Amino acid sequence: MISVVMLCKNSSDTLKVVLDELLDFDEVILIDTGSTDSSLDIAKNYKNVKIFSKTFDGFGNLRNLGAKLSKNDWILALDTDEVISKDLKNEILKKPLNPNNIYSFSFHNFYNNRLIKCCGWHNEKHLRLYNKNKTGFSKNLVHEKLLEKDVKIEYLKSYVSHYSYRKTDDFLQKMIKYTTLFAEQNKNKKKSSLSKAIFHGLFAFFKSYILKKGFLAKKEGFIISIYNANVAFYKYLKLSEINKKNKCF
Repeated sequence: MISVVMLCKNSSDTLKVVLDELLDFDEVILIDTGSTDSSLDIAKNYKNVKIFSKTFDGFGNLRNLGAKLSKNDWILALDTDEVISKDLKNEILKKPLNPNNIYSFSFHNFYNNRLIKCCGWHNEKHLRLYNKNKTGFSKNLVHEKLLEKDVKIEYLKSYVSHYSYRKTDDFLQKMIKYTTLFAEQNKNKKKSSLSKAIFHGLFAFFKSYILKKGFLAKKEGFIISIYNANVAFYKYLKLSEINKKNKCF
């Protein structure tokens, strides 16, 4: 048996379609970190969903907490804007799972309801299915990953559809949150400055729009590349500020 573990905050735009595709899993652990929209009302309509309210203390810690709260050993880690395809669901449910393996699958990323095949958004693969008695997530505040020590990676054939960015405000909210977490996670560990922030921002745009062919996606590719540049710029600018506050570097 497999438990799905999901982190949630103000996910009403996508939560219903996500949970509709998870009805075949007997347990969905939903860790909510302070939703003020209708997310919890939506979740309460599903008998297989168990809701827990927690204070946000980092993505890695919360994913591991969700695994501890689950009744099953096998954990499928998803987000509330990730819709599992029927093919992937069937592949997972029918597969003899090996406790010594962790399983990876592809993500199809959408913006403006358009599948993005550039900007580094195409052919993404993430490790999301694992046995909690064998491994778990790193304790990173952001960009947490499954620990790969003493396990083998196996790649599944099917995919998840990811609808992380639907409107401009989604870019802005995620940029604020992720850049702050990056700075907090790396304070006193990495050097930074205004010039570094400018360099990282400019290079991020060049990498996304030119090297990773964002120009092929026209308007969407340009917006995503600008977003990537801003994230890189503000990550290192905030890191510079927090290091100076702590009188380091």
